[in-house]
Amino acid sequence: MALTIHLGVAELATTRFSVSPLSETVAGLQQLSGRDRNPVNLRWLRWAADELARRPLDLSHTWPLLVSDRPSWPEFLVPAPSGAGSSIDDELAVLRRTTARQVRASLRRVFGERLPDVAATLAARPAAGLRTIAAELRAAHERLVAPHWPRIRAVLDADVGHRARRLAAGGAERLFADLHPDLQWCDGRLMLGGERWRAERVVNRGPGGLVLIPVVLGSPYVLVKQSTSTQTTVRYPARGVGALWTAGTRPSAGSTVRLLGRVRAELLETLRSPATTTELARALGVTPSAVSQHLGVLRESGLVARERCGRNVLYMTTALGASLCGTPPGG
Repeated sequence: MALTIHLGVAELATTRFSVSPLSETVAGLQQLSGRDRNPVNLRWLRWAADELARRPLDLSHTWPLLVSDRPSWPEFLVPAPSGAGSSIDDELAVLRRTTARQVRASLRRVFGERLPDVAATLAARPAAGLRTIAAELRAAHERLVAPHWPRIRAVLDADVGHRARRLAAGGAERLFADLHPDLQWCDGRLMLGGERWRAERVVNRGPGGLVLIPVVLGSPYVLVKQSTSTQTTVRYPARGVGALWTAGTRPSAGSTVRLLGRVRAELLETLRSPATTTELARALGVTPSAVSQHLGVLRESGLVARERCGRNVLYMTTALGASLCGTPPGG
């Protein structure tokens, strides 16, 4: 059986993609709890666990809402981003504006009429509770996501670019054909199947079309959140995540090492996922100036390209560089 979303012409016209730092933060916390853990994030999980062991976060108001014995969690914790690339502060501002009625309705859907203590406290004083939750999520983002955000953002942007090309080439049918194996598009309906859906359910979209959100730190599954305060969101695993946490892995000795030298071969291997000069220096144990010199040679040879992402400059392998590593572009 499947979860079904009906999309007419008007809804398809307003369906859009967005990148969400808040979604990454919430997904990362759920991964740390062990919920639907995605093995491709194991390196990040180990790093984050060590970070929290060194200095724990106070998530006393947020954690019980995200991690419980219930199959779902309150959808107002990840509202649909208002733009293609909203900041964490933009998204938390939307979260804080959730109305008391919407908060209470969402809590009842997840926990039933007998709310656990944290949910009951939030239901009694929604405005104050949302401010506290927003502050906790802001702190979690700064500690666990922000240090990796340039590289995460590069993967998310690459995914959105790929999907946009699919949409331009073949419309909704081609767009949804490879979004996720559990998703199918047929006759104006988007159907989510798989083992997680054992009964037929039709999603009421709420206002507008869908907001499609690629996720790096999330589970391997698609998650649909029905609209209560914002548009319905479809969060799905981003392409290329498997190569994101490979920084620091050493390529095997072979023709690439003999051709380029070990350091440059290691750089090329590491740049299967975009990274900054600082990240490369830390991963490979060399100075940033040495990394810059090697990157200059690789760029001149057409093996590496760079682009600006906010305040950071990200380096990545070109198609030629990826073929030299034996890795298709995009991981």
